[in-house]
Amino acid sequence: MKLALGHSPDADDAFMFYAMAKGLVNLRGHDYEHILQDIETLNRRCQKGELDVSAVSFHAYTTIADQYALLPCGASFGDGYGPCLVAKKKYSREELKKLRLAVPGLLTSAYLTLQLYLGLPHGKFHAVVVPFDRIQEEIMAGKVDAGLLIHEGQLTYAEEGFTLCEDLGKWWAQETGGLPLPLGGNVVRRALGAEVMAAVTETLQESVKYGLDHRQAGVRHALPLSRGMDEKRTDKFIGMYVNDLTLDFGTRGRAGLKEFYGRAQAAGLIRSNPL
Repeated sequence: MKLALGHSPDADDAFMFYAMAKGLVNLRGHDYEHILQDIETLNRRCQKGELDVSAVSFHAYTTIADQYALLPCGASFGDGYGPCLVAKKKYSREELKKLRLAVPGLLTSAYLTLQLYLGLPHGKFHAVVVPFDRIQEEIMAGKVDAGLLIHEGQLTYAEEGFTLCEDLGKWWAQETGGLPLPLGGNVVRRALGAEVMAAVTETLQESVKYGLDHRQAGVRHALPLSRGMDEKRTDKFIGMYVNDLTLDFGTRGRAGLKEFYGRAQAAGLIRSNPL
């Protein structure tokens, strides 16, 4: 069976799917078409049921749980770190509530975390949707006052001339007694049936493990998608989001996810809790 597999064009996802892309693990008779698109586009495509397997934001999963099952492997958590709010100068939380904030998509987990941090729902502050890889230039151009960085910008913002207003992953850990911040997971379309869903789960878990066991090869495979970072920094970034929690998010990851959805639902920020 040919399966449409969506993931982001960045180093951590490239590392995660390296072994699958190169046929280095058992694909269990399936042929995967790798579709590389930004996470917000993947979120929207899954809402339309267009992809068989995909990386999605945990925020977006609340809107597609009837169509897709969440896999226990392939997830990314911010463990004491995460999306970073940056600007040309330092702003307080109260100041940020009144400013133009660039966000990488309304269905991203980063945006849901921002709403929790500000204590404001969508529509009650000035969020401007900007592709994740253009947020820095929008701040520099003065089109927005601050921006929410995901992916490599979390490591490079200081040398690009930006000041950190808040690391939302660090804030979340302090708020929750050290729980990891759920950012992205992988899903499989329920209509494919139990046998295919199980095969996808096993293959993805083997792919993540292969990358972790053959780290240097996986990092070098991912390097072209690291947007200018050298191999050492790319390896550091991958380690932030592909680790033991990615292999299986287990009890600790599920606790973080339960807290994330619980807080969001209590604040009226999501319609339903899929757990």
